Amino acid sequence: MKQLTLFFLATFFFMGCKPNAQPTANITSPKTDDFVWQTETFADKKMVRYQVPGFDKLTPNQKKLVYYLVQAGLSGRDIGYDQNYRYNLAIRHALDRMVANYKGDKNSNDWKELLLYAKQVWFSNGIHHHYSHDKFTPGFSRDWFEKNLSEVGGSLSADAMAAIFDPKKDPKRVDQRPGVDNVLASAVNFYGPGVTTKDVNDFYAAKTNSKDPKPLEWGLNSRLEKGKDGKLFENVWKSGGLYGPAIDQIIMWLGKAVEVAENDQQKQALQILIDYYKTGDLKKWADYNISWCQATQGDIDYINGFVEVYHDPVSMRGSYETIVQITDFEASERMSTLSKNAQWFEDNSPLLDQHKKKSVTGVTYKVVTVAGESGDASPSTPIGVNLPNSNWIRTEYGSKSVSLGNIEDAYEHASGSGMLEEFSNDQEEKERADKYGDLGGKLHTALHEVLGHASGQLEPGVGQPGQTLPGYSSALEEGRADLFALYYILDPKLIELGIMPSLEVGKAEYDSYIKNGMMLQLRRIKPGNDIEEAHMRNRQMVANWAYQMGKKDNVIEKLTRDGKTYFEIHDYEKLRMLFGELLKEIQRIKSQGDFEAGKALVENYGVKVDKALHAEVLARSEKLNIPPYGGFINPRLVAEKDGTGNITDIKVEYPDDFTKQMLEYAEQYSFLPVENK
Repeated sequence: MKQLTLFFLATFFFMGCKPNAQPTANITSPKTDDFVWQTETFADKKMVRYQVPGFDKLTPNQKKLVYYLVQAGLSGRDIGYDQNYRYNLAIRHALDRMVANYKGDKNSNDWKELLLYAKQVWFSNGIHHHYSHDKFTPGFSRDWFEKNLSEVGGSLSADAMAAIFDPKKDPKRVDQRPGVDNVLASAVNFYGPGVTTKDVNDFYAAKTNSKDPKPLEWGLNSRLEKGKDGKLFENVWKSGGLYGPAIDQIIMWLGKAVEVAENDQQKQALQILIDYYKTGDLKKWADYNISWCQATQGDIDYINGFVEVYHDPVSMRGSYETIVQITDFEASERMSTLSKNAQWFEDNSPLLDQHKKKSVTGVTYKVVTVAGESGDASPSTPIGVNLPNSNWIRTEYGSKSVSLGNIEDAYEHASGSGMLEEFSNDQEEKERADKYGDLGGKLHTALHEVLGHASGQLEPGVGQPGQTLPGYSSALEEGRADLFALYYILDPKLIELGIMPSLEVGKAEYDSYIKNGMMLQLRRIKPGNDIEEAHMRNRQMVANWAYQMGKKDNVIEKLTRDGKTYFEIHDYEKLRMLFGELLKEIQRIKSQGDFEAGKALVENYGVKVDKALHAEVLARSEKLNIPPYGGFINPRLVAEKDGTGNITDIKVEYPDDFTKQMLEYAEQYSFLPVENK
């Protein structure tokens, strides 16, 4: 139930072939004062580095634990590519080989466009944009590519070539448009050829029981396919099954992590996770989530598995993802007041009484330092995460919420003030943002993850949201968590608790949220397109609904000055009440499984783009030359060993070349055979 994103503050044809080059990225000092945070920009993206402060203070076994967990995460890197599209691995291997071994003219336009295309693919874990889901358009010619790929010893099938060069072939990774078969229209590799949305719904309707108080997360860890007999079956992601070679590597590294676990609870959770990977049994996944929720002691934690369902058009199948975390105790202590007062926030929320939890259980919150990420969390990472996703586990056992502190810090170091200057309505808004904007953003993250996702409950007999609200559950859930945060960030209770100094913090966040939801995020959309990504739909839905509902009282005014559009909030308290009203309605929709109401809310307020405003935002943003997406180069953990091969220490290095890191990963973590057909 991630994820608060960064925008809120982005076989070869022969088996097992890897690039010949073994590049070593440059290393720079980790000192903050001379640390280079942003390394390059390309297309609509910028690459940022992050530090791992405090790593040297860990014990030897803690360092090993972090190292093993990072290695486990990277071992599954191939999985994410294959999940995103069936030709991604073959194409990525071809690009890896080209970039590593090309000896031709590197001043030619074809080469420069090839390198740009490769970076886009690496950034998005595939040939479709990580956020818009649109397929990338290569700027190099097919003849040039085929000739030079052959010269470096590579080849691609006709279908894989068409995937690159034919714009009509699988143009959208996830297609959420109404009126089409969303499963058939989506290129994501969660479903076999010919599987329809009706097939999916019918298959799982026969497996699920709406009266089951502890339902499993059906479909989370498999590809649904049709056999030769036309019957549907689940091709499960497990050892000995689909993705088995990579999962075996994950299991091996998790086994090493068990040996240096900090305590028995942590060890037990890791052992259950290993059993889950070995068997693919979703009951073991539930057992693991319970054990993981209860393993709250220790300095090291992690996210590992098939977790988030944003890339499934019917919100069932989980993308592979890992984040390895070290607790930032000082920052966590400052924010622990939120989780300690979770019941007060639940009791005083604007939800209907029957939708409030009578007992908010096991809510934990930490600010963490990220030591490594992989899969769906890298290079584009969240800044906050709340897990597990299962509603009944959250109700009975609680949840873990984290803010990725060093990721937020790195992004802030790499950001400028250009967007604030261009899109703020007046000097008062700018000054408020300068003084309180950072705190407002971090508080929103905390409230969203710690309390928002943990709040509310389903009515008896209502199935899981992914099944009752297919296609809309992710946007509605993110809207619910955002609204919880927005409602309380203007509450004097936060001042009373010592969490913020003034309601001006909340006003700064309101300014930012409306500006973002109504304008800024539009620079991520191609002209003429609707909004399809769940987080973006959520933000526009919330901001646009509040704007429309507040028109009669002029709560938010749309202004035009010198040909530029601005949004000015005239009544922050009335806006807070509107946020509370929408929060109550979205919780009702989720609690009752009201599909039609949820669909209407998202489609009417979160999908359609004002074309004139969109064109204006693009024109104003282009002049600033600030990419709308950010991604991260991971630190490298280096194991020092004695003469017998035993690890004596782990050191952190900070690579500064995205291309070299991607080639290094290709060399070390390519474990899946490639279907080049």
